[in-house]
Amino acid sequence: MRTKSTIFISLFALLAAVAGCKKLDLAPSDRFTELNFWESTENVNNALNNVYAGMYTSGPFFYNEALSDNAFTKLGINSGQPDAIASGNFTTSLPRFQNDWAYYYGGIKSCNIFLENVDQNKTVSDAVRNRMKGEVRFIRALHHFNLSKWWGDVPILSKDVTPDEAKTIARSPKADVLKFILDELDAAAAALPSKEQYAAGDNGRITRGAALALKARALLYEGNRMAEVVTICEQLINNGAQNGNYALVNSYTDLFSNSAINKKNDESILSLQYVPALKMWGEYIDFAPISAGARSNNLSPTQELVNNYLMLNGKRIGEAGSGYDESNPYANRDPRLTATIVYDRYNWVNPNGSAQIIYIKPGTGPAGQTANEYSAAGQGTATGYYWRKYWDPAMSAPGISSGLNIHLIRYAEVLLMYAEAKQSLGQMTEEVWNKTIKAIRTRAGFTDAGALNYPGAANLTETIRSERRSELAMEGIRIDDIRRWKIAETVLNGWAHGAKFGEASVDNGYLRVQLRAFDKSKHYLWPVPPSERALNTNLSQNDNY
Repeated sequence: MRTKSTIFISLFALLAAVAGCKKLDLAPSDRFTELNFWESTENVNNALNNVYAGMYTSGPFFYNEALSDNAFTKLGINSGQPDAIASGNFTTSLPRFQNDWAYYYGGIKSCNIFLENVDQNKTVSDAVRNRMKGEVRFIRALHHFNLSKWWGDVPILSKDVTPDEAKTIARSPKADVLKFILDELDAAAAALPSKEQYAAGDNGRITRGAALALKARALLYEGNRMAEVVTICEQLINNGAQNGNYALVNSYTDLFSNSAINKKNDESILSLQYVPALKMWGEYIDFAPISAGARSNNLSPTQELVNNYLMLNGKRIGEAGSGYDESNPYANRDPRLTATIVYDRYNWVNPNGSAQIIYIKPGTGPAGQTANEYSAAGQGTATGYYWRKYWDPAMSAPGISSGLNIHLIRYAEVLLMYAEAKQSLGQMTEEVWNKTIKAIRTRAGFTDAGALNYPGAANLTETIRSERRSELAMEGIRIDDIRRWKIAETVLNGWAHGAKFGEASVDNGYLRVQLRAFDKSKHYLWPVPPSERALNTNLSQNDNY
């Protein structure tokens, strides 16, 4: 048997003999090339990290709220142009459409390159390499899911393509895209460990539970496959040993603001990972009250979102017996309102433990405490509200940048998906209510039986939808919900409002913030960017654009 050294010598002699006859594709020994890049374990890990880095970003996570009726942004050009989309004042050439299309397909390309080359590495064990491929297939599925969510029919890229091939690929029907996504997630789930099976140093990696949860979300969004949603959610609710042990954390606020809990908990199923001082996100500089260190306000909660939060007795603010007092509108409300939104005379706790009152109503702040007041032309809030959710007490100055993780999928969403699917199938029971809506409200801080007890035979569809809105506010989910429920044509037509700081004769004094328009004949899908259609004439356009 020949040794490795004799094989190397023989190969070297052969290469030397033919070197003078033709140019050889030899990998230089002093640097990496396409021929030897994947042989390095460090390079493989760096490539995987690159795929993760392209999974999603903090910008759309937060600013997509302004695409919905939850929020408004007044400087949209700096935040993905949600103002133009929400108001209906856009053309097919809006840069947001091109940028998002390119971002997702760029991410898919990174995934495909990884999947087609990682097996060249022989130093990473088969088990680890297969796990890595599962992680990347999950991310490839996520990119296709986001593309189809916005555009419907989109090209499926299951392999890396050349620039010339990219100019010829047509859009696949949405049903085929969904099948590809589901197949990818099934393959990922089969290859991935549960969160408990990862080493401590691998906290934050994609898990089997994440693959199942994204599959449930993709099926939920279809609207007609609720039985499958139920089956998948039950795998996450009842089968912790195999798919991960998930549970609600004790404090809703801590999940988004307490670094120790935010980083390591049983509720987060998939999060964007950040590291203080090394990898940070900085959007909060335009979310917080001015006196808390913000430079301006560019994302303001709407009055419509504020109105969604229940009274502590479980009743809506306009419901008989609710106890709602319009002159004291924030009293006795769902505790998640205070955990999420800063309202007039809010008691804001600073990082050093001191407190300040946030005066927002015009003309009410004592001398030296007027910076947060609403003004139509000021740097502060455009709606009379600021954000508290995701406020990081350890934010770094200047820029109040945060190292908190951003949760893309939480166990609370799994419970809400389960409740919605059960209700849709006519299978809502007290047992289902107790393990979903009651559990979520109990964690939020409700104690009144009227809020916690099963309502019986009532039609709970609107109750569950409202619960999703309150629980998941500022997490980029609302725009998906109003589109899939086909209510965007209602809630995104007319004025978005702010607090009751305006003229009493106009909308009862609630500020008119933005006039919105949603054309149901076309706005449920985005237009395919004209620049992409110019490069690829096989790309069709969505209806009525």
